[in-house]
Amino acid sequence: MSTKKLNVLFLCTGNSARSQMAEAFLRRDAGDRYEAFSAGLAPRPVNPLTVAAMNEIGIDIRGQRSKSVREFMGKEAVHTAIFVCALAEESCPRIYPFALTALSWPFEDPAVATGTEEEKLRKFREVRDQIENKIREWLNSPNR
Repeated sequence: MSTKKLNVLFLCTGNSARSQMAEAFLRRDAGDRYEAFSAGLAPRPVNPLTVAAMNEIGIDIRGQRSKSVREFMGKEAVHTAIFVCALAEESCPRIYPFALTALSWPFEDPAVATGTEEEKLRKFREVRDQIENKIREWLNSPNR
């Protein structure tokens, strides 16, 4: 019996917030079973508020970097591709047979939040908590 971890790739537009959070949560909660990765269609640097929101709950993602989906396509088998943004899902190059399963988990993009720094950080926290709950729900699902 193989003990190889299954690859999970979280996809969004910029790979600056939502997919970075999802990658970190899966790595923390099930890193013994899954290799977690994230990528974007038009990568932008990891948002400092993403780093701050994750740091608040004890997850340091300062070492993560934004990556293009092209870094993964055709290079490594992906068991599950999870779109955390509707725009990425609509615009992404064909995923199958690149991934065996594709899931859609669209979350609001905290990177477009407006207001004071505290108001923006509040949006990052809200989306962070939604992503954490969705990861846990998925991990506990018998259909996974």
